[in-house]
Amino acid sequence: MTDQTTRWTEIEHLPEWDEEFYHIYTAKKFGKWVMIKTLRPEYADDPRYQAMIEQEFDVRYSLAHPNIIMINDFEDIPGIGRCIITDDVYGDSLRKLIDNGKVTPAVIEQLRHQLVNALEYIQSKHIVHSPLKPENILFTENIGNLKLIDVGFEQRPSLSHQSTSDDIYNYGKVLTEALDAAGNNDSTLRRVARRCTDPDPKKRFRDMQQVHLALENRGSRHLFLVVIAFLSLMILLLLWLKSPYAPSPVTTGSAGFAFNLLSLC
Repeated sequence: MTDQTTRWTEIEHLPEWDEEFYHIYTAKKFGKWVMIKTLRPEYADDPRYQAMIEQEFDVRYSLAHPNIIMINDFEDIPGIGRCIITDDVYGDSLRKLIDNGKVTPAVIEQLRHQLVNALEYIQSKHIVHSPLKPENILFTENIGNLKLIDVGFEQRPSLSHQSTSDDIYNYGKVLTEALDAAGNNDSTLRRVARRCTDPDPKKRFRDMQQVHLALENRGSRHLFLVVIAFLSLMILLLLWLKSPYAPSPVTTGSAGFAFNLLSLC
């Protein structure tokens, strides 16, 4: 049998990463760095919360996305309890970057692309998750890749419109706070953030895919291309009607009067 003292070493609590019901640790498992998520002591012996952490493991174990922390295992660790084991993604939360004035253009670009991609993926899997906030958006040490560290605890047949709208609203709040911290006044990003956080849910974007298109300025561009294509088609039609290849005038039998298609021009 494997000695637990060699299986698990260098276990360290990370208070700034703690979640509402969980403590977060970093540790080495057989010499490899991993992250550990376990119930806070006040919830650890409650069957309701034990079922909750088991359900979260079941929901998240099958998720596979480059901007979401991957779950590897679910096991008992001496002195800590029943734990979800994830990849090691040590780094700084967006909250820490905001508080320390370290929100760079690269961070903003990842919020614009990677974070939206991750939220699109979560919604496509119909995952219910805690409200998005700077505390659960992580940028890994050295490389600075964006990772979501709290991505869901329940999978449903479909998401309610309210859940989708809440995701969009919270994304807008996160984006606004990061833009303010960076002193970034990009007009597209500001416009998208304002619409995401509109007090009237009906005026927000329909889903994260629509947010994605707006961030890329592809919504208006697509409409512009459609209008140009329609006008081009109309011009070609008019030129054809005035050409020698246009259809001959149509004559009505009893009235004896001709209706010329060229009169449409």
